[in-house]
Amino acid sequence: MDLKATTYDVSDQIATICLNRPHRGNAWTGRMHTEYRYLLDQAERDHHVRAIIVTGAGDRFCVGGDSKALDGHSKSGSYDAGTAPDLVTPGDPSFESFRSDFAYHFALSKPVVAAINGAAAGVGLVLACYADIRFAVPGAKLTTAHGPLNLPAEYGLSWLLPRLIGGARAMELLLSSRKFLTDEAQQIGLIHELVPANELMSHTRAYVADMITRVSPDALMQSKRQTYLDYHRDVGSSVEEANRLLAEMVKHPNYKEAISAFLEKRPAKWQILE
Repeated sequence: MDLKATTYDVSDQIATICLNRPHRGNAWTGRMHTEYRYLLDQAERDHHVRAIIVTGAGDRFCVGGDSKALDGHSKSGSYDAGTAPDLVTPGDPSFESFRSDFAYHFALSKPVVAAINGAAAGVGLVLACYADIRFAVPGAKLTTAHGPLNLPAEYGLSWLLPRLIGGARAMELLLSSRKFLTDEAQQIGLIHELVPANELMSHTRAYVADMITRVSPDALMQSKRQTYLDYHRDVGSSVEEANRLLAEMVKHPNYKEAISAFLEKRPAKWQILE
């Protein structure tokens, strides 16, 4: 695919997807959504990729839907996502609940880490919330944005945000659509760590590199999958699934390697999942 709204780089087993419309604050368009899904699928299928970082070009992450597109919806009286019907849906197709827009993040076998380099509004905040881990620069503005535009909470954010920060805090942010800073987001648990702008990418990459060195590909995949499936099921089912996975994963060569590395006090040499 000819990339016009994003860039893509793979190095040291980490894929970096960059939203690349800095002249428009990386505003979201149908083209960007199409490319983003395509790149997630590429990273998911690449056995040399262990984790994915998502960030924005320039000094903003994503300011939400492009204002020109929003004006077009108003003039036409209907919503047009600007995407083709044959969009790639990344991730494991066996989880039907995870096939919808942005919910496809939950079907990925690899962790997605957001490096929020500036303002994130509307769909930009949605994208950040669907990442598994979030780092951000201090003082950047965030907002759900939908309320003043006479729109609903977008792309399942009304389902996801309460699970990330609790019902009361999520309700206040969803109802008010107010602007809040990444500093507050870190205090309420939405952002995992604040990092100076000039260190954000290096810090995020170092964190991810350490994670994929210490943690096996199997454990990363199953821990992510268990967590998102557990959002939908009872505790008994969660325990039974954990027991099933335990019996299965101790048979994998990576378990033997993990124990040997632990006893020998050395880094593990993980086999990559095929």
